[in-house]
Amino acid sequence: MSPRVFRTLGAVSDISSILVTGGAGFIGSHLVERLLAGGHAVTVMDDLSTGRLENLAAVQAHPKLTLIISKISRCVDLREIVARSQSVYHLAAAVGVELVMTSGLRTIETNLRETEVILEAVSARTVPILFTSTSEVYGKSQQEAFSEEDDLLIGPPHLSRWSYACSKLMDEFLALAHAKEYHTPVVLARLFNTVGPRQTGQFGMVLPRFIQAARRGQALRVYGDGRQTRCFCAVQDTVEALVRLQNCPAARGEIFNVGSTEEVSIARLAEMVITHLRSPSAIEFIPYDKACAPGFQDMLRRKPVVAKLARYVGFRPATPLSEIIRQTAAVGE
Repeated sequence: MSPRVFRTLGAVSDISSILVTGGAGFIGSHLVERLLAGGHAVTVMDDLSTGRLENLAAVQAHPKLTLIISKISRCVDLREIVARSQSVYHLAAAVGVELVMTSGLRTIETNLRETEVILEAVSARTVPILFTSTSEVYGKSQQEAFSEEDDLLIGPPHLSRWSYACSKLMDEFLALAHAKEYHTPVVLARLFNTVGPRQTGQFGMVLPRFIQAARRGQALRVYGDGRQTRCFCAVQDTVEALVRLQNCPAARGEIFNVGSTEEVSIARLAEMVITHLRSPSAIEFIPYDKACAPGFQDMLRRKPVVAKLARYVGFRPATPLSEIIRQTAAVGE
């Protein structure tokens, strides 16, 4: 039985399912596969603005998959779908540095409006929802590592770099307000640099961009001096954390960092990709003023403290970066 694809929405399955918004995206598609493998019926809602049907190719014929091609805010059957859902994973969002820098209005409207609508729907029926936020909400802070109780330091509004962080932070405030005023079962997960198979470099994501260049023998373009560090988390680890958090009643009303704590400089990441692929590529360092819009501000570090995640659900992302590179590069070989 093929999944039901609704381009103009009609009748929806009566089967109680788990709703995944943004389920045709990079992380969402891996989550959908995990939920289906666990025996759940899954409804995916995605407008395919950044997601791709190809991401769901492995499960497209699954009898428990329903696919709805629609923006959340334009889905006329949303409340009915939510009412029949066991829970909701809200992953739909504007993503990627390049999209944020070039389409600030789209970023803000997408992140605020779609979250507002889904929260209204789940609050009406008290359906549990897990909302994925981002490490970007920590802003310009120069701390060595970030924990959920830290103050947040956002840059000035004339730099579109911060529109994404602010829109996601406003989503967090909105979700927690629903939890407080309507007793909505909400869990917030701040994701730190999730990577893996199916992620593309289309919107500026660094690891797939490096892999693509190394395969072609082209220079790997590193912005700035390359000493800025990140912690890259395997998508299967992110998905594991999200599922555990959704299934943990004690996590409701709380914020959790989800990410690896293995720190690497971007220059070193480029070297690792070149070595893994045995590529003749060189590394080219590009000044920020040549690569990015005027006034772009990059963060020196993005390392999460994940003690709270481990304490609540007994899990810490731990896939080594070398293995993440191998898994990501294996796609398309």
